[in-house]
Amino acid sequence: MYLDSCILVKLLSPEPDSVMFSQYCAGQLLHTSELAWTEVFAALIAKERAGKIPAALRDRAADRFQSLIGRGTIITVPLNRVALNKANHVLNQCHPNVPLRTLDAIHVASADLCQQFPLVTTDRRMREAANKLGLPVFPPDAPDK
Repeated sequence: MYLDSCILVKLLSPEPDSVMFSQYCAGQLLHTSELAWTEVFAALIAKERAGKIPAALRDRAADRFQSLIGRGTIITVPLNRVALNKANHVLNQCHPNVPLRTLDAIHVASADLCQQFPLVTTDRRMREAANKLGLPVFPPDAPDK
């Protein structure tokens, strides 16, 4: 399965739906874009800045994420010219109906490149793009983000 960065953050720090996503992902080989290396760190810093997590939890979560990648529990899809060309293709396929953002297009493209489904996300635009491209998504219904 392919996880976008917001789902990875849910697995690393407590959020209302963290348990559900942890149970769904348990024992699965997980994939994400190399882009998540920085996106996850940025999201954890934002959570700390907003007072949602303490610095110690941010540090532990960032270390755990790096460890999961290092152990091969999370496989990263290279962020290279192939991924960027695929992201441009995704943007073109979704235009004008889905106002997909750059980084979201890279995640959708990376999921398609590695063919590890479902694409696990709660992001409305990514879900709409995946549906337009015929890519399986989880959860089947998610609140708009």
